[in-house]
Amino acid sequence: MRLWAKILLAVLVVYVAMLAGLWAVMFQPPEVFGKIMSKLPEAPVFILFPFKPMWLFARSGHLKAGDLAPDFSLQTLDKKSRVRLSSFRGGKPVVLVFGSYT
Repeated sequence: MRLWAKILLAVLVVYVAMLAGLWAVMFQPPEVFGKIMSKLPEAPVFILFPFKPMWLFARSGHLKAGDLAPDFSLQTLDKKSRVRLSSFRGGKPVVLVFGSYT
């Protein structure tokens, strides 16, 4: 019986350590998160860990309706210049689309 308890404790310690590591990775910038997640086996990560609730909490942010969007810059498609979100303030409304819209 003691052997099973030791094995269970070891498995629990490894699980908690992996869960803490995944939690820490979720708070990293997207490029770091993507590099790390690309190295993990997809099925076990999504099956063994509460990935979606962790992700939604980690990326929830603190903005409320009516708050100004945080400023950021993106490279243009031709990669010749950068565009800052703040350069559009006070002008026409801006719609941001992230990901595929097709």
